[in-house]
Amino acid sequence: MILPITAYGDPVLRKVGKDITQDYPDLDVLIENMYDTMYNAYGVGLAAPQIGLAIRLFVIDASPFADDEDLTEQEQEFLGGLKKVFINPKIVEHTGEEWSFNEGCLSIPDIREDISRCDRIKIEYLDQQFNKVVEEYDGLAARVIQHEYDHIEGILFTDKLSSLKKRLLKSKLGNISKGKIKVDYRMKFPDAKKGR
Repeated sequence: MILPITAYGDPVLRKVGKDITQDYPDLDVLIENMYDTMYNAYGVGLAAPQIGLAIRLFVIDASPFADDEDLTEQEQEFLGGLKKVFINPKIVEHTGEEWSFNEGCLSIPDIREDISRCDRIKIEYLDQQFNKVVEEYDGLAARVIQHEYDHIEGILFTDKLSSLKKRLLKSKLGNISKGKIKVDYRMKFPDAKKGR
C-alpha cells in the first residue's frame, strides 16, 4: 500500500526515532508498504519518520544508481543489488574523505543541493529477521545510508547547508510545508490549512 510521505515542517521529521522490537505490530507489512511508497515516488531510500513514524527503521534500494556511467562495472553491479532493510541501526564509524553530491529528499520535493558526507561508514543494524549485522559501505551506498540514517536522528539534508543557503530556501521550504507545491506522489503537508 502506498502511504503519504510526510512533508518538511512536520514535527515527526525532527524526532529521534525509538528502537523497535521483533513484536512491532505488522512490521513486515510496514516494510512492504515503505518499499511501495518509495518506488511510487522514485526514491532510493525511505525512513519511517517520512511516513509519520518516529522509529529507527529505513529501507533502501540503490539500483537506480547502477545506470551511472561514471561508476565502475563492479560498483554498478553492487548498487544494482543493494536493497536492504535497516532496523535499529547505529553508524559506529565515519571515515574517508568528505565529498559533495547533489542530494534531494522525498519529504522536501523540488529542492536539491550539494551535500558533503564522509566516503565510508561502518554500521550495525538488525535485518528484517532481526539478525545482527555489521557492515561497511563506501561511495554512493554510504551516502544513501547516511541520508536515511539522518532521518531517524531527526536531521534533514537541508540542516547541512550554510546559513545563507538556508535563508535563500526559507520561503520555498515554507511553501512545501503548506502544500503549495506540485508533486506526483501522495504527501501529507503539516501546514496545508494555514496560509491557503
